[in-house]
Amino acid sequence: MGRLDGAVAIVTGGASGIGRAIALLLAAEGARVAIVDRQEPQGAEVLATIRQAGGTAQFLQADLGAAASAQMIVAGTLRAFGQVDIVVNNAAVSSPDGILEVDEAQWDATLAVDLKAPFFLTQAALPSMLERRHGVFVNIASVNGLLGLGNDVYSAAKAGLINLTKSVATRHGPDGVRANVICPGTVRTPIWQATVERTPDVFDRLAQWYPLGRVGEPQDIAQAALFLASEESAWITGAVLPVDGGLTAGIHRMATELQGD
Repeated sequence: MGRLDGAVAIVTGGASGIGRAIALLLAAEGARVAIVDRQEPQGAEVLATIRQAGGTAQFLQADLGAAASAQMIVAGTLRAFGQVDIVVNNAAVSSPDGILEVDEAQWDATLAVDLKAPFFLTQAALPSMLERRHGVFVNIASVNGLLGLGNDVYSAAKAGLINLTKSVATRHGPDGVRANVICPGTVRTPIWQATVERTPDVFDRLAQWYPLGRVGEPQDIAQAALFLASEESAWITGAVLPVDGGLTAGIHRMATELQGD
């Protein structure tokens, strides 16, 4: 038996990277998965992979930057599977790095996917959860929401997602709904491809800042998401879980430099 047998999960950004790993793992553990993404070919590939492994899934193509998409996603999931138990708000986009480079259109486009979309998908999914007095939100933020690491608009959105998670947890805990947020560090996903082409050793350079000596893999985040989605975490809500190889625990490299070693 799987850890999520009988559950229905929505995973946004489920066509690639972290979202793909989460969708595949939740399906392998028995969940019926609604894969949400704007990339149809990649979404179809994830769908086929789940079905070939004997799982159950559907693909919903959606522009998460539009608030109306949230109602469509939940309605489509309810039509297909009859319930919504788990929502993984994973989809994200980024923008130019610094405050001085960002214009209003870039600000709006980033916040639309990284913060507005999780808010409205949460709003759309809650009524079904409240009716059944059961539901779980697993939000994927970033260590950028905890530390000043640049990429200012993205970081501001992720900090907002952390606070949104806590608000849902405290407001709707009495209704049987849990909400937790994962803050990944650097994860080796396709979004890094352009950077890798410019700087082939980028992951080796970044790994020096991580106490565990490597960057993350999508499966590292997927395993944490599975735990928070399952009943194994039944008494955990409002938690902020860094899955970051120890990055936010402290910067030993700085301490070494200060000591002159």
